[in-house]
Amino acid sequence: MILIYCAQSTHRLQYICKFVFEEQMGLRYSLTIDAKNFAKHDGQKINYSNHNFEDHSFNIGAHGLLEEKKITPQQIECFTHQGLPAFFKTETGPLGFDMLAAAFYLLTRYEEYLPFEKDEYGRYDHKQSLAFREKFLQTPLINFWLRNLRKELENHFSDLKIVTPEFSFQPTYDIDMAWAYKNKGILRNLGGLFTSGSLDRLPVLMRLQKDPFDSYDYLKTLHEKNNLEPIYFFLLAQRRSVYDKNISPYDYSMWQLMKRLNKEGTVGIHPSWRSNEQPSLIKKERKVLETASKATVEKSRQHYINFSLPDTFEHLLLADIKEDYSMGYGSINGFRASVASSFNWYNLATEKATVLRLHPFCFMDANSHYEQKQSLEETAKELTYYKNICQEANGNLITIFHNNFLGTGDEFKGWSEMYSNFIAQVQK
Repeated sequence: MILIYCAQSTHRLQYICKFVFEEQMGLRYSLTIDAKNFAKHDGQKINYSNHNFEDHSFNIGAHGLLEEKKITPQQIECFTHQGLPAFFKTETGPLGFDMLAAAFYLLTRYEEYLPFEKDEYGRYDHKQSLAFREKFLQTPLINFWLRNLRKELENHFSDLKIVTPEFSFQPTYDIDMAWAYKNKGILRNLGGLFTSGSLDRLPVLMRLQKDPFDSYDYLKTLHEKNNLEPIYFFLLAQRRSVYDKNISPYDYSMWQLMKRLNKEGTVGIHPSWRSNEQPSLIKKERKVLETASKATVEKSRQHYINFSLPDTFEHLLLADIKEDYSMGYGSINGFRASVASSFNWYNLATEKATVLRLHPFCFMDANSHYEQKQSLEETAKELTYYKNICQEANGNLITIFHNNFLGTGDEFKGWSEMYSNFIAQVQK
């Protein structure tokens, strides 16, 4: 048991200590504000304050953010420490900065609670983030900070037993449009013939050719071969809109697909764009998926990665969602919360930790193809980069692919082969 001294035992400090010491290091700890008892303690202890005890304590200087109970703009100056970007510099302890406060700032997405300009979809613009401005968006910085902290603690306490997390890979898929032509109905297909003039529509409808978005057999074989447990997120909007163009969730073929993919992995909801204005739709969409798949649905990922803090996550909790996979950007690949590990969402608006578990992703096919405008070869290199850095950080690599990217359409020629090669790399 490590005893941690602090000037104030706030909700913020309790939250970040649980993440850092319990979840990421497997350590038992206790917080105390009693300076006299802390000074007398003979065991392992950490002094998280600006008080000097002149004993064998491991010292982490306190910046002050974790003692605050309000959301205010922070003056942040980045510098390099032990080869990594850092901020909230202190003069106390071997770390050289308040790692607990800095990790809290990044994990909670503190800057997204402050006023900001929205992008074309009404989302937080990644270009405003500290990680983008200081060029560490492509780095799971918190994981590397934790690695350095583990080394410092082990050097300071010779008998300390720390559990180091292991690298893991979680493939996930968004099913925005299950099929390009199949099961769309006569009117939608007639309209498509006049507007797009696609030459492969008729052969698909006549069952002479596979639907170009149908990659489900390919994925089943790939997952079984590599012992992978995928997660499929279904867009189940009941009314079509500019951004909700899915096939009707009440279509028989859609129900069969939801039932099938739940047997081959796990299913979650991909809340419709409209649900951002009508949160009550989340429960309805969840109910459809549960009825069709005959499973309890507790996972979610926002369509277009469109979420705002704290409203979206509060709505998910009200809809009985336990795990969310939206923590990333829909405009660029990287680590939005600067971490490659899951964590519980801390609601800064209420100053409380919640039971909603956030699983950050760092790669999405649409970002590479549409936003970053990469070639297939560049995307393959990017995927390899994220695999390597997540392995180095002992983190969890979560990728997002869409069924149409892995199908047979001309626009995505070579993508399925590239993805198969990437999976083979991960499994080595």
